[in-house]
Amino acid sequence: MAVWPTYSPSDFLLFTPHTYYRLFELYNLAVWPLQLLAGALGLALLVLLLRGGVWSGRAIAAILAASWLWVAWAYLYERYDTINWIAHYVAIVFAAQAALLIVSGGVLNRFTPAGGLAGGVGGALVVFALFVQPLFAPLFGRAWLQMEFFGLAPDPTVAATIGVLLALRRTHVPLLVIPLLWCALSGLTLWAMDAPDAPLMPAIGVLAAGVSVPKALRGGARA
Repeated sequence: MAVWPTYSPSDFLLFTPHTYYRLFELYNLAVWPLQLLAGALGLALLVLLLRGGVWSGRAIAAILAASWLWVAWAYLYERYDTINWIAHYVAIVFAAQAALLIVSGGVLNRFTPAGGLAGGVGGALVVFALFVQPLFAPLFGRAWLQMEFFGLAPDPTVAATIGVLLALRRTHVPLLVIPLLWCALSGLTLWAMDAPDAPLMPAIGVLAAGVSVPKALRGGARA
């Protein structure tokens, strides 16, 4: 038992930071030019969220669900699973989140954009996930090819999804569970690698809870 204090978080990693970030580089090269399509879908998501409309909720749900499915298969199952055995199970959870998005936003049509503080915070988070988060790679000294994009990589996809959910009129607490779990898992992984952006996803999770809980309480009081 005396040896446990000698361990550091990195001792529990199944891969090195170089291997982890190199995986994004190889992934980006393999899927090019899908980054352009992902960027277009991200912009469409933002426009739909800001403008609203009869079909906006269903279109938003379709874009998010397609993004979660792609990340589940192309990144988590096909690539991340080669260096981390847990990715196989996380891919299944991501696919389940895609199904939940389709049911709630597509079938039941419950994705109605709203204004107010929650809408502003959610919209700002979507903008951050689309345009700022990918720049963390060069900002922290990594290669440009290691950038992580919405619709292709987990972190910005989760961040944008949380932003959308916060910006909706309804409080979709069940849809926040899986994104919040990923925020914790991503934060732990990056913390174990001593990555400077390790606090980001947990901070987004805390923000989501801080906005959605009062929103849900207000909704319950009105009901």
